Amino acid sequence: MKLTRVTEHNDAQFGVLCINGKPYFVTLEDKWRDNEKMVSCIPKGTYSVLIHQSPKFGLCYKVHNVPDRSEILIHAGNTHEDTHGCILLGMMYGLIGTKSAILSSRAAVASFMIEMNGDDAELEIV
Repeated sequence: MKLTRVTEHNDAQFGVLCINGKPYFVTLEDKWRDNEKMVSCIPKGTYSVLIHQSPKFGLCYKVHNVPDRSEILIHAGNTHEDTHGCILLGMMYGLIGTKSAILSSRAAVASFMIEMNGDDAELEIV
């Protein structure tokens, strides 16, 4: 998988997640704040992604080997207030009120889970 960060707006970092070279989902992360826990996107790099059972989000994927960070999940959410340092998936960009957002997030995560089929993966963030 490859997550390409494309723009930053307000407090959000927007990107596109490709699987096997094909764009599948839009992403939303916190903007870069020096890798600070709970409020920053993670550094660019390559990470292992493994299936994970989260008490809050249920079955999802967890990003491993992030320097100085843990509990980085790929899960549903709409605005930067939902990220807490994690990666959110959506089907399209939009607005919720006046906030920049991604939309149809639950549908995107459900589709992502089907696409991943429980397999481990490597995630490159650029």
